Amino acid sequence: MLAANTYTQKPSLLRPAHRTQRAQIAPARAVNATTRATASSAEKSSAAAVVILPGLGNNQSDYDELKQILESDYGHRVSVLPVTRLDWLRNAAGLTDSNYWKGTLSPRPTVDWYLNKISAAIEEISRAEDAPPPSVTLLAHSAGGWLGRLFLRDFDYRAHNVTRFVSLGSPHLPPPDGVIDQTRGILTYMEANVPGAFQPDVEYVTIAGTYATGAELLGSQGTISDRIVGLGYKQVCGDAAVAGDGVVPLPSAHLEGAKQVTLEGVYHSPLGADDDELAVVGGYADSDDWSDDESGVVGWNGRGNARRRRWYGSPEHVGSWVGYL
Repeated sequence: MLAANTYTQKPSLLRPAHRTQRAQIAPARAVNATTRATASSAEKSSAAAVVILPGLGNNQSDYDELKQILESDYGHRVSVLPVTRLDWLRNAAGLTDSNYWKGTLSPRPTVDWYLNKISAAIEEISRAEDAPPPSVTLLAHSAGGWLGRLFLRDFDYRAHNVTRFVSLGSPHLPPPDGVIDQTRGILTYMEANVPGAFQPDVEYVTIAGTYATGAELLGSQGTISDRIVGLGYKQVCGDAAVAGDGVVPLPSAHLEGAKQVTLEGVYHSPLGADDDELAVVGGYADSDDWSDDESGVVGWNGRGNARRRRWYGSPEHVGSWVGYL
């Protein structure tokens, strides 16, 4: 297994490095919210097709802006899995399995509905009428990460030239012993049966954010907000006082053998991101109280640290990782 390459980037629009062991990746082009270049026809014909895998509770339309940026500015042909919020109720089928209650649930057949959607989306985007894409990248958000990894193990990804897997804020690793696996055993199953960068002919990139650092619920450090965040982190990785994207802690978001990229100031989800209000430790600030900069991190009248909720797919951050597609 290849050793992981780890990078930490501030939320400026940086050019991602590439592995020397692999084919060179096209560098990211800097963009911002108001001025973005349009991809040329040559770029569109040479760029990998991208299939976006929504996270738990998300639907197709949550990724509309990200899809538009990747298509218009970077020339990728993009398909978002046609998932609705109600679709996620299908996972309730796992409740009828005794392994759910034992915490030893296997992902299949409970999530077959999602895996079949991935297969159909890849087939559709690969048989484009004009010209087939040179390759296909799975761009997975949140729970779409372990779902995409499972697809790569159980489905014929080579038939459609799926060559890259990129995850955004995905919980990949199970919690330590003594902490209840919130997936009722699925992440434990994945670690045992689909560990790390599992397929040797697929390039794995795991991207994580450090939007907020948690604190122990009954500890003496941190605000109420920090402790709430820490409570969520502890359920995922067993530790509250770690950095993460507000939902997924950093220790859970990277895979062994993958290229590991950590982005500062990046929030987990498109839901609740890009609000007019600022997420502030311990409360909210009115928009009149902050001064913005291009990084997406803002100062708040000297009274503390405030920041806009900008998620991985916000215009300020896409340029930091798009080169890995």
